[in-house]
Amino acid sequence: MSDSSGRRTSDQPPHDSGTRPGPPPPEDPEPRGGILMGRPFGVPIYVTPSWFVIAALITWVFGGQLDRVLPELGAARYLLAFFFAVAFYGSVLIHELAHTLVALRYKLGVRRIQLQFFGGVSEIENEAERPWREFWLAFVGPLLSLVLGGVFYLALQGVELSTVPGVLLTGLMVSNLVVAAFNLLPGLPLDGGRMLRAVVWAVTGRPMTGTVAAAWAGRVLAVVVLIGLPLISSARELDRSRTDTLVDAVLAAVLAAIIWNGATGALRNARLKEALPGLRLRDLARRVVEVTADTPLGEAMRRAHEAQAGAVVVVDGRGEPIALVRESAVRAVPEHRRPWVAVGPLARDLEPGLRLPADLAGEDLLRAVRATPAGEYLVVEEDGRVFGVATLTDIEQRLTAAVTGR
Repeated sequence: MSDSSGRRTSDQPPHDSGTRPGPPPPEDPEPRGGILMGRPFGVPIYVTPSWFVIAALITWVFGGQLDRVLPELGAARYLLAFFFAVAFYGSVLIHELAHTLVALRYKLGVRRIQLQFFGGVSEIENEAERPWREFWLAFVGPLLSLVLGGVFYLALQGVELSTVPGVLLTGLMVSNLVVAAFNLLPGLPLDGGRMLRAVVWAVTGRPMTGTVAAAWAGRVLAVVVLIGLPLISSARELDRSRTDTLVDAVLAAVLAAIIWNGATGALRNARLKEALPGLRLRDLARRVVEVTADTPLGEAMRRAHEAQAGAVVVVDGRGEPIALVRESAVRAVPEHRRPWVAVGPLARDLEPGLRLPADLAGEDLLRAVRATPAGEYLVVEEDGRVFGVATLTDIEQRLTAAVTGR
């Protein structure tokens, strides 16, 4: 023991698409995500508190635009604007349900759908095993947005543009086309990035190569958004106020950050998935020394040093392990006090989940750690013999090294 001592898809304007398999901490079987609105196809739909912020923002902005188009509405224009915000997010929900239905068709599993500040998120549990399934899973969302844009366009043919229905249908048509176009841009975490990943995967036969290509395309896209959106807005309206310019710059920065972080996260998760099969508990286990509960900590540390061991296990009178000395507790005891402190109070009793088989590896290892969070785990052979002790710190460091490539 050392004496010194660390898949989800989304559819947004922009939309955050990708899978996010993750190591500890543990997750709830069905994590809540705001206000539960229903369970179509058995998938819970939540509206997060941040949605009300964006709904208020849309109401304010769209309401101001309505004053120029339909001045006779007066203050009622904000009620109409709020109705537009709800209808628009209804379109986003349809976009999400398209992803969900395809994921369920491929038996990938969907944990939940969230409607939030920047659109929608469909948390798909598993990745597609074939590139063209991945392509279709990504493409179906923008396809539904394009279809909705077309439906609103057809409906617009039967009304006057300068009427309330005309304005609403125009806004919904344009917003759905914008959502579809933006999500088709070829860079992760957007749907277009996942489509690019699928194509590169199909050509090279390596999903990791597709992820790297699409992630770097996403990073380039983030830079383009950061610089390009404010320039385009300035070029379209030369008489813009400083407030409008500042709002555009902030929006561009937020969108660019979302895209950049999403692309980086997708690359990190892909590296994690590639490295998981090589994560073996047997390779992570530290050598141990066995002591009784009344052994002074100083003596236990001396024995561990002589044996070049990295952990201390408490055993009973028959030599059976009953507890693990916690590394954090050892560090908290000053060195001059260690000869007078027994190891027993510094140990955690061996619960069933703290005893792990030495051959545990990959995702099975992560599931076992999530099931019983702890700082240390006893590693045992099939016949019950103690092989060593694995610490959560060592597991996390190995995962971090795999993800960062360090």
